[in-house]
Amino acid sequence: MPYIVYILESSDGKYYTGYTSDLDRRMEQHRNGTGAKFTKSFGFRKLLYHEKHRTRAKAMRREAQIKGWDRSKKEALISGNLKQ
Repeated sequence: MPYIVYILESSDGKYYTGYTSDLDRRMEQHRNGTGAKFTKSFGFRKLLYHEKHRTRAKAMRREAQIKGWDRSKKEALISGNLKQ
């Protein structure tokens, strides 16, 4: 089962990074305010980015890595301009 790491934008422009095994279900949870405390507090505007991983462990590591980045590095990833 693939796992998906994603970045979404809140109603006030903040970024939220998470992972899931069912992206459609998770986005619906965020829209309804039941997905995470973050989206319950700040709302959900749109999905900006997602990538697939073969294992939950890899998705969790990637989520943690992205969460550690500053906004400009996340924006580079979203736009496809991230220099590795």
